Amino acid sequence: MLATLLLCSALAGMTNAYAFPDCVNGPLAKTLVCNTSASPTARAKALISMFTTAELINNTDNASGGVPRLGLPAYNWWSEALHGVASSPGVTFAPKGQDFSFATSFPGPILMSAAFDDELIKEVATVISTEARAFNNVGRAGLDFFTPNINPFRDPRWGRGQETPGEDPFHVSQYVFNLIDGLQGGIDPEMFKVAADCKHFAGYDIENWQGNDRTSFNAIISTQDLSSYYLPPFQSCVRDAHVASVMCSYNAVNGIPSCADTYLLQTILRDYWGFNNERWVTSDCDAIANFIDHKFSPDLPHAAATGLKAGTDVDCGSTFGNNLQQALDMSLVTKADIQTALERQYASLIRLGYFNPAASQPYRQISWNDVNTPAAQSLAHTAAVEGLTLLKNTGALPFSKSIKSLALIGPWADATTQMQGNYEGIAPFLISPFAAAQAAGFETTLTAGTGINSNDDSGFAAAIAAARAADAVVFAGGIDNSIEAEGRDRDTIVWPGNQLDLISQLAAVGKPLVVLQFGGGQVDDAALKSNPNVSAILHGGYPGQQGGTAVMDVLSGKVSPAGRLPVTQYPASYVDAVPMTDMSLASSSSNPGRTYKWYTGTPTYEFGTGLSFTTFNLALQGAKTSYSIQSLVSVGRAAGGPLDLAPFDTFNVAVHNTGKVASDFVVLGFVKTTAGPAPFPNKELVSYSRVKSVGAGQTVSAKLAVTLGSIARVGEDGSATLYPGEYTLLLDVPTGLTHSFRLTGTQEQITHWPAPPS
Repeated sequence: MLATLLLCSALAGMTNAYAFPDCVNGPLAKTLVCNTSASPTARAKALISMFTTAELINNTDNASGGVPRLGLPAYNWWSEALHGVASSPGVTFAPKGQDFSFATSFPGPILMSAAFDDELIKEVATVISTEARAFNNVGRAGLDFFTPNINPFRDPRWGRGQETPGEDPFHVSQYVFNLIDGLQGGIDPEMFKVAADCKHFAGYDIENWQGNDRTSFNAIISTQDLSSYYLPPFQSCVRDAHVASVMCSYNAVNGIPSCADTYLLQTILRDYWGFNNERWVTSDCDAIANFIDHKFSPDLPHAAATGLKAGTDVDCGSTFGNNLQQALDMSLVTKADIQTALERQYASLIRLGYFNPAASQPYRQISWNDVNTPAAQSLAHTAAVEGLTLLKNTGALPFSKSIKSLALIGPWADATTQMQGNYEGIAPFLISPFAAAQAAGFETTLTAGTGINSNDDSGFAAAIAAARAADAVVFAGGIDNSIEAEGRDRDTIVWPGNQLDLISQLAAVGKPLVVLQFGGGQVDDAALKSNPNVSAILHGGYPGQQGGTAVMDVLSGKVSPAGRLPVTQYPASYVDAVPMTDMSLASSSSNPGRTYKWYTGTPTYEFGTGLSFTTFNLALQGAKTSYSIQSLVSVGRAAGGPLDLAPFDTFNVAVHNTGKVASDFVVLGFVKTTAGPAPFPNKELVSYSRVKSVGAGQTVSAKLAVTLGSIARVGEDGSATLYPGEYTLLLDVPTGLTHSFRLTGTQEQITHWPAPPS
């Protein structure tokens, strides 16, 4: 992917100096294209009807050439903004010291999701889209961004898990809904702020594991698993948040490459979820050419034709541009097929105000003054603080006032660009843990001790000496993009190199020892958890531009942590129990089960784990014990809209801070049942709520809104049904409160999943 990105960046060098069509004096000014009272579809059809065949083909790749004779500028469809405006073929940063030389760098998604704060995600996305518009207004970015990555983090070895909001499809669905809301300027607004792109559709979570490469991997997924686990985030993104675009993935699903799969791209995406012709599908980069790797197409003209006719509208790459003319000559596609694809693309640009005069386009007024504002910097700090997750604390945190000096040790101790993770832009500044410790007033000694993946112990002696001389020791390590990355999966989930050996020796010194665990992927902390001389473990993910400050705010007690793990932390032996290529979820003789829903072993730290500097007590208020299925369905149908989104109930939870420190608290609500079809999950997340700044001794109310879809069970055919029987609501991790209720009446099917082709 990196090689492809660099190549496309070079090829697109002339297309990322963006311009707008002149709808006042240009060739299109008097046409329907520039008539803002007409529908986007009508305007797009009028535009595309003016293209010659050669011009059509010249605009089918991500680096579209435009149509100079019509005053239509070249355009690159590939910009990135995973957690801030990011370097990519469609985005250019100015030289250091100039305007547009940086953009706000928020934490990576895996850390932001640990906050379990939907409003925070919307606020972050709103800032990102504002800065994206500022870059576009000076020709430094496009209007559509290939973000977010919403494939659930199914396997701990996946190299791109850091880009995702975690393993739970409900949580990912809520994250993406709020992210799209903030990026696009609302839920299906008349004018998009920017166009988001939900990727990778579908079943994509393998890079290259033991020779199984994403470009040729065939994911065998049951209809039940596809409907209940792999696709709910995409349903939330497409049907509910009305995203502007979707990216089909490299892999095949059940024998058909995703970008050639009419079941995915037409039956589910457009027919079932209502992805209309003002929205478009892009391939992942070179995924069309990879049809040959899948042995699905005999040559590139056939690959181009197959992808286009299946519903892939934009080729991120050059297969369409180089081969569609030959495909036309071979009667594999028609001119109308190409026109349909381009109509969808340009209808989306019309929704972005691309053909509107600047005076009538409010987003055209956004400028450099709106980039990395004090409010954006504060939000980046808040996002990092809220996501930090305390996994262990024997009482050493927060540091007491007697702690004056710190030994900062480890390969992340002075991290700067490391803190951004991947798909990053240029940050305005990057505050390392070491710099933050100094700013916080600690006398601080810095020594790396070892590297991320090093077995050289020559630095151990200096690290031990620093630990002995300090009041407390902070080891900052884990993994980073040298271990987890796009195109590369891991074989193990142990701490890499000799970091654990160094931590063990530091623990033997006898000083308070805090381990800061960075990186988005999962590593087994069992040795740290069981070592009584490891005082605390704080998970920091990729915390972004103000990550160091956020970490020191927690260590010093300025704030209490409240993040929750958005993944299961498995024991290291997990990777020996199941191959990455096994896409099934439920446990079996050859699979211990995937995620907290199905895993039958004992996790090192379970999904939802997260400690605080205080204690909380939960109580349910006025919870019902019986519900009529027929009444619930009747009310839901009367309200209109998708029945799975109809309300089941809202549980009111009294959250009482029984300690002495003010803190946020995340209320997690799960349901378990043996009603409905087997296999039965251990439990399933159905709602969550983050309450803010609960003072010592204070009680606040949290509302857990639960939908019918969250209570329903998905059968083998992929359809969801409400079943009568006994259910249990479980609150918190570990479970702190349970409530039993019953569904009465007869079963009711509330969704009708499209049957796959036989």
